Amino acid sequence: MSFNYVLAKSKVSDIFGAGECGGAVTSIFKYLLDNEIVDGVLTLCAGEDIYDGVPTFITDSDDLISTAGSLHCAPTLIGDLISKHLFDKKVAVAVKPCDIRSIEELIKRHKINPDNVISIGLNCGGTVSPVTGRKMIETYYEVNPDDVVSEEIDKGQFIIELKDGSEKGIKIHDLEEKGLGRRKNCQRCDIKIPRKANIACGNWGAEDGWTFIEVNDEKGHEIINGAKGAGLIETKSPQEAAVEARSKVENIMIKLSKKQQNTAYPSAVDADYWNRCIKCYGCRDVCPICYCYNNCEIDKKYFKESGSIPPHPIEFQGIRLSHMGFSCVDCGQCEDVCPVDIPVSLIFDKMQKKYCDRTGYIAGVSDDKKPPLYSPEKGLL
Repeated sequence: MSFNYVLAKSKVSDIFGAGECGGAVTSIFKYLLDNEIVDGVLTLCAGEDIYDGVPTFITDSDDLISTAGSLHCAPTLIGDLISKHLFDKKVAVAVKPCDIRSIEELIKRHKINPDNVISIGLNCGGTVSPVTGRKMIETYYEVNPDDVVSEEIDKGQFIIELKDGSEKGIKIHDLEEKGLGRRKNCQRCDIKIPRKANIACGNWGAEDGWTFIEVNDEKGHEIINGAKGAGLIETKSPQEAAVEARSKVENIMIKLSKKQQNTAYPSAVDADYWNRCIKCYGCRDVCPICYCYNNCEIDKKYFKESGSIPPHPIEFQGIRLSHMGFSCVDCGQCEDVCPVDIPVSLIFDKMQKKYCDRTGYIAGVSDDKKPPLYSPEKGLL
């Protein structure tokens, strides 16, 4: 249950100019750093170009300006980074829905201390792979990808801004019909607002130059009031029409995702996908939830047949699926790194959806302290 909705924008001129939707998120991060509420901010900045979203740990608020704005060609490593490298730090973090879901699952496994994390959620219409992003801009926008200075997904379009200040937009649906646009897992994802985060921010329903914020808990309420009291943001209540507009956008996107699920799932496990596997362990190693590979069962000698490529499905993928299927947050990273194009994410998500149908448990969303597999009240599949 949300505490309330607010519109917010930065009162810091540089941040207001550089930030997305008035720079409210960046100013909130500045408040948390300047008041030593956190040790650092984990967010994204552009690497070599805007197609290279790099996770960055900021400890000096003067450096936050380099992270302002949106990057849709972005990785999903947030939970993994906190659990492995920032466990003992107090961290403020920008999270998409799949990011906060991975954090929630790792909290249940005692790999992240929830008292050390402040989560600033970002409404998400989807992400685009860097290779796909450059290809579609060159092919369908007919411009040099290096001339693009910013991009955003808004009103059903992928919109780019060029160095000369001009903008071009193409409907996401049209791009995806051509096999481009958002990553496949993003197309079928039906969780668009990260309500497990302390606050959820975005431009849906917002007035120009303002960020629409859904405050999800008491900590989120304190963050907004603190940043406002410090003179870093100003706020006002949104009109009822704005709340309705935001809800309408969310529902339209969820409806499109459900449609994509219906078209994607029937053939998910019919093909002989696993015969392509070369057992590189990429899917396991990149998974934000699969944390125990230093003592992983599939590394045991009795699961390592000499020269067995591809491995027997039960030997590798079957073990991972039975171990992790109910915890899949559909971040899509396993599929991103697979060198032989196995739709790993689709198959795992299919398992998660069936598990949800049986138990009601949604990984990283449900309030259950443990998945039903470990809960005698709900029983096994």
